[in-house]
Amino acid sequence: MRLRVLFLCFAISLPAVAAPLAVPDQGPALRIQGSNTIGAALGPALVKGLMEHQGLQGVHSEPGDGANEQRVVGKTRQGKTVTIEVAAHGSSTGFAALKNNRADLAAASRPIKDSELIDLESLGDQKSPEAEQVIAIDGLAIILNPRNPLNTLNTEQLAQIFNGEVSTWEALGGIGGAIHVYARDDQSGTYDTFKELVLSRRGKPLAGTAQRFESSEALSDAVSHDPQGIGFIGLPYVRQAKAVAIVDGDSQPMLPLTSLIATEDYPLSRRLFFYLPPSSRNPWAKALVDFTQGSKGQTIVAANGFIAQQVQAIGVAPRPSMPDDYQALARDAQRLTVNFRFEEGSASLDNKARQDLQRVVAYIRSHGKLDKQVTLVGFGDAKNDPQRAALLSKLRAMAVRRELVKSGVVPRDIRGFGAQMPVAANTADEGRIKNRRVEVWVY
Repeated sequence: MRLRVLFLCFAISLPAVAAPLAVPDQGPALRIQGSNTIGAALGPALVKGLMEHQGLQGVHSEPGDGANEQRVVGKTRQGKTVTIEVAAHGSSTGFAALKNNRADLAAASRPIKDSELIDLESLGDQKSPEAEQVIAIDGLAIILNPRNPLNTLNTEQLAQIFNGEVSTWEALGGIGGAIHVYARDDQSGTYDTFKELVLSRRGKPLAGTAQRFESSEALSDAVSHDPQGIGFIGLPYVRQAKAVAIVDGDSQPMLPLTSLIATEDYPLSRRLFFYLPPSSRNPWAKALVDFTQGSKGQTIVAANGFIAQQVQAIGVAPRPSMPDDYQALARDAQRLTVNFRFEEGSASLDNKARQDLQRVVAYIRSHGKLDKQVTLVGFGDAKNDPQRAALLSKLRAMAVRRELVKSGVVPRDIRGFGAQMPVAANTADEGRIKNRRVEVWVY
């Protein structure tokens, strides 16, 4: 799908800080543990932004006590030192650190697991809207050596490659002999996401011969220097390697483009999270979450190579494969870079959708489109009865309409396209959930 970005942006404005945050007499003001994807650069950058927003001076990073650990340090106007610690050893370590009181905030590049939810019950519901905070969107890029002639792979092929069933490039129509597989380590949320989206869905483990890396940069550089290499990586770490287009089920081939990742249509897109326990009494943790969700924080997200949750209007080029009504919509309107999605097995908006609802309303209001300038388009997963799929897709659009009306937005139209135009395979729950979406179009 070719998209024309019109650069009409809006992000939730961060309210002015009423008063400086209290500084502890000893120890760090905040301890963050978890995802390497977040903790390597994005997390420290957001921390620096918060500290500067708080008026601290001389804000800088120092090496921590171990590998992949940092301290961000600044001074108050009274000369008192403020330290925030960031440890980046993988998403699972963040939840373990919350449980053991070694962290105030967990950074994760995957959703919290049911087993982790149970482990952290004493700290409150980590799936509540206040606790589970989507801070950015990332795309897992499948990377090859730049000299590899292949440009497209499907998710079934990826599973076979990384499981070791397909072991030569010739079996894929390429050249180069044996395939060398590179992967992140077991503690990595990047690996968890790849395992969930590609391997586990097909009941396949990672090949024992895969070379494993804790560092995203090191993995990417290894692939870019190996003509027979293939790996998966977070979008900011493609570096000198070559990203290929991915197909999932009946979806169109999609490169990890900003616009396709922002809407989460790209098959290997994922959400990045902060988890703030409801029981937390640390004001710095809440302040960092609020700062990150605001316009300044989301600007830092984009500057670090991830996809900010700012709302943009994009032009979509009509394609013959699109339904006629959808082609007409693409000719007359622009699509917002938001897909509303729903909690599993529910008609309720998920936590990201609740956050995005505020952003969309603010965008619509600021651009004077409150009165019949918005069309909502629902999609769903395939059903035995196509009419039922069409009805359910329209009901999802109606659910979003109800929320918008509460905020003074009067949509022009709602439409349901059933199981048409899938963005993921319907053979697994993850794909079906992704296909159950509502798009927002503005005139």
